[in-house]
Amino acid sequence: MHEGKVSAGASRTGGSGIRVGIIGPSGSISREVAEAAEAAGREVAGGGAILLTGGRDGVMEAASRGAKTAGGLTVGILPGDSAEEGNAYLDVPITTGLGFDFRSTILVHSSDVIIMIGGANGTFGELSTAYLNSKPVVVLENTGGWADRLKDAAYEGCYLDERRNVKIHYAKTPEEAVKLALLLAFSQRSKQAVV
Repeated sequence: MHEGKVSAGASRTGGSGIRVGIIGPSGSISREVAEAAEAAGREVAGGGAILLTGGRDGVMEAASRGAKTAGGLTVGILPGDSAEEGNAYLDVPITTGLGFDFRSTILVHSSDVIIMIGGANGTFGELSTAYLNSKPVVVLENTGGWADRLKDAAYEGCYLDERRNVKIHYAKTPEEAVKLALLLAFSQRSKQAVV
């Protein structure tokens, strides 16, 4: 493997073992945001990584659909006790019974890297959890919500505060976002392996 690329033999179960969490709004989303999330999901699967989402509708469903149609493995971390609340594109629905806040914490901690698409308060909370735990984050710009406002609001444009826990990265396209996310995840793994 070189520069975050996965060997041609990478399987549907995640040849790289990299777990990419995609976060974003639930409910009704625009066609453009749905297309961006679906493209990101396809790219995650194409990179041999495992897709993790909150497992429900909106960005989570679109990303899962993209990964599933590309032959990827999709995991949904659900807030309730029923797998039925998950979208139709999940291979592994994980029920937590812990509600949205704790579900989101599990999602972030289970991911090697986070891609943020759009988002309101719940998505911002997931971003904050990732930042506090030094998880690499890539924000897909021009997808609305916090994804479009974050750079202006962030400390030095790329940190949530002066501690500079982890630099927040930005991408213009789903393809660029996933490529960068995989590189960041591989880099993080390399650092952890040395420790």
